[in-house]
Amino acid sequence: QVHVVESGGGLVQAGGSLRLSCTASGIIISINAMGWYRQAPGKQRELVATITRGSSTNYADSVKGRFTISRDNAKNTVYLQMISLKPEDTAVYYCKAESWGLNYWGKGTLVTVSS
Repeated sequence: QVHVVESGGGLVQAGGSLRLSCTASGIIISINAMGWYRQAPGKQRELVATITRGSSTNYADSVKGRFTISRDNAKNTVYLQMISLKPEDTAVYYCKAESWGLNYWGKGTLVTVSS
């Protein structure tokens, strides 16, 4: 069984920064892609950024230039550095880890950006 745990959320003013972390643990053979998704109140969950094991990255247009995803394969950990935060970035941020075609989700961490 794989456990995915996010941390680093909180309350920040517009223009501020936060760094999210996510670690996958348990019976892990190989974690391939990892990624961050978010869900704002009343909206569907959306992709924020993904990163492959080889560190190829993909970003939603809304966060390009402000968010940076990175990972430490030895620790099965992925990070999301967020700068220039906007109120519309307010959401629960979820981490997903993919291993052998199976997706494992964390419970999410809340990011609130005040105007």
